[in-house]
Amino acid sequence: MKNPTFFLAFLLIALMSSCLQKEKSTAGDEPIVQLDTLVIQHTLTAKNTHNKFSNAIAPVLSVKSGAVIEAFTKEASDGQFNMNSTLGALDSLDFGPIHPLTGPVFVEGAQPGDVLKVTLQKIELGDWGWNAILPGFGFLADTLDVKYLKLYKLGKDCEKVMFTDDIAIKLNPFPGVMGVAPDTSELLNTIPPRANGGNMDDPNMTEGTIMYFPVFVEGGLFSIGDGHAVQGLGEVCGTAIECPLRIVCQVEVLKNKSISEPQYETEAYYATTGFGPTIDEAAKKATLYMVDYLKEEQGLSTEEAYALCSLQGDLQIAQVVDLPNMLVTMHMPKSVLK
Repeated sequence: MKNPTFFLAFLLIALMSSCLQKEKSTAGDEPIVQLDTLVIQHTLTAKNTHNKFSNAIAPVLSVKSGAVIEAFTKEASDGQFNMNSTLGALDSLDFGPIHPLTGPVFVEGAQPGDVLKVTLQKIELGDWGWNAILPGFGFLADTLDVKYLKLYKLGKDCEKVMFTDDIAIKLNPFPGVMGVAPDTSELLNTIPPRANGGNMDDPNMTEGTIMYFPVFVEGGLFSIGDGHAVQGLGEVCGTAIECPLRIVCQVEVLKNKSISEPQYETEAYYATTGFGPTIDEAAKKATLYMVDYLKEEQGLSTEEAYALCSLQGDLQIAQVVDLPNMLVTMHMPKSVLK
């Protein structure tokens, strides 16, 4: 062979490329895609959507615990805005279709009292997004009577956007709404966060984060959507850069864990969440849930757990606009945990 170095390089590229090729699974002949060490077993398109939380909404997919799902989500207005929209589009916005969610997904083996673990393995931006100030909506709606709409060109390789000619914003895509079905047949709107998750709007729930949801109905019935390209804690004007997303997540049923409201963790910290009609109530719940976690999982006494929350716990306001509930979280650094 005249050029063995070239041949070895070509072989390496071919092997790497083969990891991304679609192949057939042995179970059900469903298309799968290799993603690093993960195999995507199921794909949900943006046509598989609903915009309520209820145990009466039939699942669009049933999977085994441990399944890896690729989900495509719509932007929050469900097509009422586009890249050609003008400020006048705000006046005709209908809140009825808001928050199209991809799902629900029935996870086999999930029963009330269990926990559904959802690992956000990969989050990719769609091709565009919007940010708006809507009349009568937002944290300062009773103070600032203004309207605003800005459109952004995005894409899966987009890392920042220009807010103005002088202000660049680094992007951090995440789903604003995630959750399981509540134990009610009532069709609940998706605007507020609840014990089942919902519109938590927490920018810490991004790629690499592991979510934990209490299961209220058989199968859990997990849904996800309301993609955000970037958002600050609080989401004070009422919107992030709202955009479609591609999300790869793994869903697992945990039988040895019980929680009242969603919790999550990253490499750096463990976090509890609390929702409530006021910041005080939400903050107290988030703190109490962290005390419970430190007692149950770290073996601390009540006094020790409460004191550690004061010394190392960080309360954060996730959102203040999704009335009637606000969401507060407490982060505990893993550097102090066993």
